Parts: sequence; structure tokens; C-alpha cells
Amino acid sequence: MNSRAFRRSAVAVAAFSASAIVLAGCAGGSGNEPTSDPDAEITLTIATFNDFGYTDELLQEYMDENPNVTIVHNRAAESGDARTNYFQKLGKEGLADIEAVEIDWFAEAMQYSDLLAEAPDSVKGRWLDWKEAAATDGDGRLVGFGTDIGPQGICYRADLFEAAGLPTDRAEVAALFDGDWENFLDVADEYKAATGKPMIDSANSVLQGIVNQIEYTYTEPDGTVIATENPEIQAAYELVTSRAVPNSAYAGQWSDDWFAALANGEFATMLCPGWMLGVISGNAADTTGWDIADVFPNGGGNWGGSYLTVPENGANVDAALALADWLTAPEQQMKAFANAGTFPSQLEALESDELAEATNEYFNNAPSGEILSNRAAAVTVAPYKDASYFKYHDELQNAVTRVFDGVEDQETSWNTWVTTVEAF
Repeated sequence: MNSRAFRRSAVAVAAFSASAIVLAGCAGGSGNEPTSDPDAEITLTIATFNDFGYTDELLQEYMDENPNVTIVHNRAAESGDARTNYFQKLGKEGLADIEAVEIDWFAEAMQYSDLLAEAPDSVKGRWLDWKEAAATDGDGRLVGFGTDIGPQGICYRADLFEAAGLPTDRAEVAALFDGDWENFLDVADEYKAATGKPMIDSANSVLQGIVNQIEYTYTEPDGTVIATENPEIQAAYELVTSRAVPNSAYAGQWSDDWFAALANGEFATMLCPGWMLGVISGNAADTTGWDIADVFPNGGGNWGGSYLTVPENGANVDAALALADWLTAPEQQMKAFANAGTFPSQLEALESDELAEATNEYFNNAPSGEILSNRAAAVTVAPYKDASYFKYHDELQNAVTRVFDGVEDQETSWNTWVTTVEAF
């Protein structure tokens, strides 16, 4: 497995960390003067978050092929940090030559597609149709290079399941969780009764899983806001606050304590998109027992998946487009999958024997390629996400957190959310 996978402790103080290839003082642009000389010495900066699978070794491959290019890789602690930086600086100065954008706020970024460079025609048609369509603006300009998609299984600690009297074989675990969200939470009740500990890592991850199975969440395509009146959203909130909160170790993810808990057995399951495999193995490298089951509550769900964008006013737009193209090509998508579990979105990679035969040593040699391919095929709903999606969903997560922390009860926190949303 990738020995350089992202570790939260490396960014406990600073919001961004620089790759070991070149140490950088900030996450801003390269500061190079624009040049038309293709052989000129240039520095390209790329800003991502969590773990895209872009290891030092992978980026070094590109630099070996392009000896005039030096790459500086900056990684934000989580996508929210990246989002704040992105929208503060887009169209101004200070962004990297290549900026990663997460799917939950990508529609926001598409409002400013005129500030992003267009991908060359040669790359069009390489992605899943819906992945490429989401990055194509009203003028037909493709302004995002699709990285991964996020089909989800369930990651679990087999050793902790055994101690709780639950099955440990991944096929038996898949059978155990085969059903709806109530069934998933019934197993969580059983685990807690046997161990006295919560089974689930994060209540808000359960909220994310449920919401990602709802086609229209907070708004409809005609712009109608349905957030506070959507019975599916209210039902999701009530289920999470009444049943997931008591069975979760944390309200949300990405805190220092949450990262430490990946290794210390504080919880036994996580809802796992492919990219989460690298987060777990990178932050609990010496922990044994993690496995992944080919199952997801209520069928299938996609969580996450990102894009690389190139700000139009960057110093090295053409060189940045070339690097973004290379990083998202099928060959590199497969290398990123091997490094961090980021599931490919390019058609050639999805259809490859290499993906079908891929295994993950850290997760008990699980057939990760086969499992995540099955999970991708099980996805039947892609939630509609407009530019307002992130702010509505973020506030709903805050509502769950207030209940988890005991700040407000279920009804009061819902009413607080309604008041907040209606004030937007």
C-alpha cells in the first residue's frame, strides 16, 4: 500500500501541507511569469485535499518525462478548507495552477466557468457521460478534468466484529448488512449492546449516505427551494438523530480525534467510498483487521468524486492543462486507485482487466476492484446539486452535530436549520 498516504497529523497546525518533492511556503500560484517557450523551466502548483493518490513517486514520473517542470503539491486538510481558499481567490491571484474541486461544491464553481481554462478537445469523451456533462458549461466548454467517483461499500474491523459475536467473513458481513438503513442501524444496536461501544464512526457520514440516495434534496432543477419541506430530507434527519447519533463515535469526520480513532478501535465500521480506503490505510498503517464488504444500505450510493480545474488567469495555463490531462488519464487513474483507492471515472480504466483484478493488501487482500465496480453498478440515483447544495447540506450537518453534542434536541435543532435556510 501507499506509504505516503495522507496523514492528518501532518497538517494539524497548518491548513495546507506541501509535498516532499518541493517544499512550498503557501498554497498559492507558482508566481512564474507567463512564457510561450515550451522548454522554459517552470514550476507548476497543484492544490488537492484528503488523498487523491498523487504520491511523490507519481508526480516524479511526470517530472522525469518533462524535465523542465517542477511540481509543488499542496494538500488541504479537508475539502471545506479547499473550498474557502478556492472561492476567495478565483479570478484574483493566489490559486494554484491546478485546483481540485469536490463534487458537492463543483456546481458552485461552474457558475464561474468563464474564469476556468477549457480542456482540449482531445480529452473529451474519455469519461462517464454524467461525469463529463457536469463539467461542461452552457457554452459547451469542458472546464473540469474528472478524477474519481465514489461508489460505496462498508469498511469494517473484522477483529472487532469477532469480539462482538458478529460474522467476519466479507461475504457474511455483506449478507448481514443487506437491507435498508433501519437494518444497518439494527446491527449497530446489536454491536453496541455486545461491546458498549459505538459501531459507526460518524453520524454525519450516515446522513451523507442517505442524502446521496435522494434525487432532489434541497432544490429542484427549476430553482424551487424544497429543503425545509422535503419529507425525504426530514425523514433522513430524524433517522440519523434518533438512531445513528447514539451509535456513532463522532458527529463528523476529519478531526484529530477521528483520525486517531481509525487505529484505536473506537468504532468498527465506516461507509466507504473508494477514496476512503487510502484515508484509512494512510492513517492507521499499523492497524490490522480492516476489511471491506460488497454491500451498502438501501442498495448503492456515490459519495464524492472530484475534478481538477485550471484557473484561466494562471501563469502557465497550457502546461497546467497538460498536467491535468496526464493526471486524469486512464493509466494515472489506475495508479491513483492503487495508491489511495480513488475509483476511476475514465471509461478505459473502468473497462480494464487491471481494475477487475485489483486487490488491496491492507484490507485483507479484498478484491477492491471487483467490489467497487459492483458498488458503482448499484448506484441508481445521482442527487441533483446546484450552486446552493453545499450551504444547505452543511447546515443540515450542523443540525445533526448540535444534537450529537447535546446543544439542542432533535426538534429544536431542526427548527434552527429551517430558520437558517429560510434566511439564505
